[in-house]
Amino acid sequence: MFWSTWDLNLKVRLIGETIFHTFYWMFFPFMALYFSDAFGKDLTGILLMFPPLLGIIASLYGGQISDRVGRRPAMLFGAATECLMFALFALSWSPWVDYAAFIGLNIASSIYWPASSAMVADLTKEEDRREVYATFYTAMNIGVVLGPVLGSFFFFQHRPQLLLVCFFVSLAFTLTLFFVIKESLPNKGHAKQKAGSLKEQWQSYAVIFRDKVFALYILAGILVAVTFMQLDLYMGVYLKEHVPLQNLISWGDWSFSVGGTETFGWMMSLNGLMVVLFTLAVTRLCAAWSDRRSLIISSVLSGLGLFAMSLTVNIWLLFACMVLFTVGELIRTPVTQSFVSKYAPEDQRGQYMGASTLQFSIGRFIAPLTIALSEWFAPIGVFGIILLLALVAAMLYHRMFTLLPAVMVKDTGTTRQQDSGQRQEEII
Repeated sequence: MFWSTWDLNLKVRLIGETIFHTFYWMFFPFMALYFSDAFGKDLTGILLMFPPLLGIIASLYGGQISDRVGRRPAMLFGAATECLMFALFALSWSPWVDYAAFIGLNIASSIYWPASSAMVADLTKEEDRREVYATFYTAMNIGVVLGPVLGSFFFFQHRPQLLLVCFFVSLAFTLTLFFVIKESLPNKGHAKQKAGSLKEQWQSYAVIFRDKVFALYILAGILVAVTFMQLDLYMGVYLKEHVPLQNLISWGDWSFSVGGTETFGWMMSLNGLMVVLFTLAVTRLCAAWSDRRSLIISSVLSGLGLFAMSLTVNIWLLFACMVLFTVGELIRTPVTQSFVSKYAPEDQRGQYMGASTLQFSIGRFIAPLTIALSEWFAPIGVFGIILLLALVAAMLYHRMFTLLPAVMVKDTGTTRQQDSGQRQEEII
């Protein structure tokens, strides 16, 4: 799908979200260090458990808003709240105020993204969605790569000024959404008429989670999320504690050596660079793959990539492991959002997108347990458990897709009906 054919909504959001993500990642990776200095490690560990839990509720609420009221109001509410939280950050007089603003940012982001993902599905053809989602993922990761590099200087040296700039960037993005972005909710008038009480709206989520196929999708996604999140959790601990100082490059008498935490930085940089450079290429290369094949293979590759790290401390072999892991990430990411957009009934797309984020929120909550496990298990044992989770996820995906044909041709209580065998083949 060429850029020139994109809807204006998508073009504006792609540019705006890329700029916003760059500034967001200039401070976000350093908040744990900041809170550790302010509150101590023990209290910080407890405090950082709450944002993912609140994010779960906010994601579900954001999905409800996007289906009942519209994509645009949900996105505007999330963006405006982010803007206010950045202002609170910039004017903060206490670390506790910073923590409150940090929670507010997490909630605002969780409300924004279900509507954002649903809007992409509203405005693209089914066959183009993987590539469009991949483009947005690439743009986001440009910020992930550039932001921490810039933030390592500005956050510690000029934090109030940095957060003030983040406020103005967020304000500009919010105003752009307000004046440029148009509503994309299908049958908006009908959706408004369906809006019932709060109790009735939340009961609709119970229907979603009774959908066995989608429940398996969420469960598998949680296990995969735990696997992927080891990138900046146990993998960092392993590299710091077990990888010795060694030559990365040598030329005659000159050599450049890395080890421990430096190795972690190089590994993260390699991952980020691959995501930016190769997401679209891998998406196009795997365009003919079914969702079943993509999700299963990506789960296995990510698990194997991490497990292989436990078998070596050689820097170049560790880079090879990271390449394997990242290829799994690149195959998976566009497919997950594309699958939900295809599977969800059109009038519940935002709710399904919101429910889909649970796999990441719950995964982020569980993932740090691997660090505790490292107190009792050797690295090969911890990475072995991570590999087992990835393989179980692959089996759950296999089971999910065996159930999918019956669901796609039969009403499951979510008003989903299909009349084409070709439609099943595209997903399966």
